[in-house]
Amino acid sequence: MGPLLLVLLLALILGGVGFAVHILWWVAVVVLVLWIAGFFFRGAGEARGRWYRW
Repeated sequence: MGPLLLVLLLALILGGVGFAVHILWWVAVVVLVLWIAGFFFRGAGEARGRWYRW
């Protein structure tokens, strides 16, 4: 019974990690699209060409 519970726990952990990584890929794609859109929309009007305030 112990090894079966260990295998089920391992499968649950790996499944959760896979789901989290999948969600993080979608978040990364959305952030990349917003960054590119901000670069084109706000960067065109400034003289220095930078839209961020670092």
